[in-house]
Amino acid sequence: MVKSKKNPLQFFAFTIFLLYWHPVKPIRASHGEKEIGYDYKKGSKKGPEHWGELKKEWKACKDGKLQSPINLVDKHARKTISRVDDLKMSYKPSTATMKNEGHAIGIEWEGDAGSIQINGTHYFLKQCHWHRTSEHLINGRSYNLELHMVHQSRKNNVAVVAFLYKIGNPDPFLSKMNNDVTSLTGIEKEIHLGVIDPRLIRWPSLRFYRYMGSLTTPPCTGGVIWSVNKKVLTLSKQQLGLIERVVYDHTKMNARPLQPLNGRDITLFGPRWSLRK
Repeated sequence: MVKSKKNPLQFFAFTIFLLYWHPVKPIRASHGEKEIGYDYKKGSKKGPEHWGELKKEWKACKDGKLQSPINLVDKHARKTISRVDDLKMSYKPSTATMKNEGHAIGIEWEGDAGSIQINGTHYFLKQCHWHRTSEHLINGRSYNLELHMVHQSRKNNVAVVAFLYKIGNPDPFLSKMNNDVTSLTGIEKEIHLGVIDPRLIRWPSLRFYRYMGSLTTPPCTGGVIWSVNKKVLTLSKQQLGLIERVVYDHTKMNARPLQPLNGRDITLFGPRWSLRK
């Protein structure tokens, strides 16, 4: 990691807008209530069970057979010793913008922020966002938070790396936040942040699940390569509470329900010693 002096407010802003961003293009709205076209409320006409009916471009949300998220179960996964080419990270600092889209706040890198490499193909980092609660389950268990790092290849194929969080010790990265969150709570505009280093987001484990799925928000596009880290990170109750207060519509969750596996293969990559357990 490149060491440099950081303004505490920049760390604060960076952490806040990571939260709740969705892998879809932002939808503009005038002052007042922002219209994003869908929600996560149970029983709502715009809820997840109706996403595929709201727009023809979102048909895959209803008819797609290989959708995300799913329950990742060890006993059903094929165990494979990981190699360097299975998932290699090479990020670098680049200019970034924070955007608030109601129940979605996140960061988009505008320049070249580096990439991951999967089986020889480079997928370039585009943005990252959080879901509250976790969208994926690990062995039937849900967690408090899930981070998605969204990448795209030169052929426009998508690969997402995900990390899950539970309540425990404070997350070191989130601990860099300034206590004064009021300046970002309720924000409804873009903020240019300057250069942000994605290497500040730690990769905690060599063990991860791999499967083929989709975006978890409309248009629910398929063909997405998912790599979900098996090791669960921690954050404090205070950090989680701050995350919940950030978005201006006070959305408590933005997690899509589980989708059918439909016979898909799940691979669990890891060092030889870890696969014996």
